[in-house]
Amino acid sequence: MACRVVVLVSGSGTLLQALLDAERDGRLGAHLVAVGADRPDAFGLTRARDTGLPTFVEPMGPDRDQWDARLTDAVAAHDPDLVVSAGFMRLVGPRFLARFGGRCINSHPALLPSFPGMHGVRDALAAGVKVTGTTIFMIDEGVDTGRILAQRAVDVAAGDTEETLHERIKVVERELLVRVINELAHATEESDG
Repeated sequence: MACRVVVLVSGSGTLLQALLDAERDGRLGAHLVAVGADRPDAFGLTRARDTGLPTFVEPMGPDRDQWDARLTDAVAAHDPDLVVSAGFMRLVGPRFLARFGGRCINSHPALLPSFPGMHGVRDALAAGVKVTGTTIFMIDEGVDTGRILAQRAVDVAAGDTEETLHERIKVVERELLVRVINELAHATEESDG
């Protein structure tokens, strides 16, 4: 049985689109079963609906614990083997991690542990590094502190802006995310077999 994946998004869903394309083309050794968002206007939801995937929205409210419980229940309803944070701009809470810890991955546009947080590309440029990249990691309770699963370097070109560098990182990030999901799906199948 294929590894079941729920994808969480907050925005345009370009990483999600890479996963949808990989599944359609037979390059993804997992099955996307639902897409969730914290914003009802996240374009990633439209991408999911256009392919017939179920979607759900759990907006962040004033009570973070209640939101964490609602998000946990919404994801659990789809019985995933793996949860992929694909541009999901929220930190999950203790209930979510208790349920999905060790089965929830994220990508970050820098070579962690360098430049964690929401501005990894901008921070790398400000530091004057010649090489940055992308990291796929297991989500834990920290900000971009989980166990690193894979990294790939991207050279910083002369004259790079935050936008040009981030676009080049995204190309590498999409390929690396598909590879890591395939590796995790294969490991899940072996442990179930």
